[in-house]
Amino acid sequence: MPIYDLAVIGGGVNGAGIARDAAGRGAKVLLLEAGDLAQGTSSASTKLVHGGLRYLEHYEFGLVRESLAEREALWAIAPHIIWPLRFVLPYVDGLRPRWLLRLGLFLYDHLGGRRLLPPTRSIDLAKHPAGAPLKPGYGKAFEYSDGWVDDARLVVLNALDAAERGADIRTRTPLTGGRREGGVWQLDTPAGPFRARALVNAGGPGVLGVLGVLGQTPDLAMRLVRGSHIVVRRKFDHSYAYFFQLPDGRIFFAIPYERDFTLIGTTDRDHTGPLGEVHASAEEIEYLCAGASIYFREPVTPADVVWTYSGVRPLIDDGSGRPEAATRGYRLDLSPEAEGAPLLSIYGGKITTYRHLAEEAVDVLAPRVGALTGKPWTRSAALPGGDFPVTGAAALKAGLAARYPFLGEHDVDRIAKAYGTRAARWLGEAQGWQALGRDFGGGLTSAEVDYLVASEWAVSTDDILWRRSKLGLRLDAAQQNALAGYLGN
Repeated sequence: MPIYDLAVIGGGVNGAGIARDAAGRGAKVLLLEAGDLAQGTSSASTKLVHGGLRYLEHYEFGLVRESLAEREALWAIAPHIIWPLRFVLPYVDGLRPRWLLRLGLFLYDHLGGRRLLPPTRSIDLAKHPAGAPLKPGYGKAFEYSDGWVDDARLVVLNALDAAERGADIRTRTPLTGGRREGGVWQLDTPAGPFRARALVNAGGPGVLGVLGVLGQTPDLAMRLVRGSHIVVRRKFDHSYAYFFQLPDGRIFFAIPYERDFTLIGTTDRDHTGPLGEVHASAEEIEYLCAGASIYFREPVTPADVVWTYSGVRPLIDDGSGRPEAATRGYRLDLSPEAEGAPLLSIYGGKITTYRHLAEEAVDVLAPRVGALTGKPWTRSAALPGGDFPVTGAAALKAGLAARYPFLGEHDVDRIAKAYGTRAARWLGEAQGWQALGRDFGGGLTSAEVDYLVASEWAVSTDDILWRRSKLGLRLDAAQQNALAGYLGN
């Protein structure tokens, strides 16, 4: 039986990022994921690469600085799935004072070494396009920069890059047992046993469960906080997103989503149920609808909701009273050398800091894993399909449209944003839709499905319609059933 240098448990963003980094430094890497890549928290975020403006209120300046520094770094290595977004933050009399908002945004502009993203500016909503969908009475506001990310594809592309650097990616392979024997980790799975010289527990909200399977006692307590989102038909025609304040002191976002929709979120609720059963409660849906209705001219009701999704954030329990006040930072816990084969457990983390976390994790392991001989490298290495300049998205789409003139404008946009420079890997030499095989609706064809199954570990309809894409918003029940039949689900 071969021995891996490093085994990573968990196929979320942190696990995939660590597998990629370690494989690129020379290690023989195994990644074990119980379900699909990004099946849990990493596909249930608010889809933002952001510094965390509200974290400044909790004095988490270090986390904000780290996050802000990562925004443009991630944009540079994945400009197909990450792109800039301008946010509008209305001033509301009686909530946070204008000077405090201005100070927070000044820090936001200067803490993280912003270079390409435009700075904050003051706007008048009576004259700004973002004012039109709002109720009368909102005047002064601020416009600032952050980024949008296709979170699930970020995970898949990290895993894909890891695999192309030699990593062994095993989805739907749960860890059922593990122990140290003969100076290595013996790992039990339904697919058979594996051995590794070092082990990373990147179980996300299941990090303590992984430790239990390994017979280990955790050093930190975790707080599981559920964040729920709703998706409604498009509430505005412009390209800006909103950062809204609520009377209870919380904030939420309203973001342009998948061309025809608006994404509204998120909540913060302590989660006590099973991790496999994470859903938006009726109370959370009503809360988000009521919050949006404070601002928009057209009220948002639960009847308007076309889709909801929820994720559980694995936060370090720092004793904060309210869920939204719990730290979004992370901790790396490495077992003592005297215990034998190293075990590194990842506590906490967020999408925006995943690359830096992965780099730090591999740095921590390097002195005890001889194969990790390379230096940090991921800050400037493009993810698959992202090998073009951040200013080159329009040229990429133009080239795709010229090569495949049968694609409509929206098809070009979707495909470019999902696959970047690798779109031709499944479009091939097609000169018409018929060359791409069976049409499942929404621009999804058997050529794309076959590629996702062969190259991106897709197995089920959910893998394809809700993680590799969001075409689940466009395919009706009959079309989804046809896809399931094609996949043999």
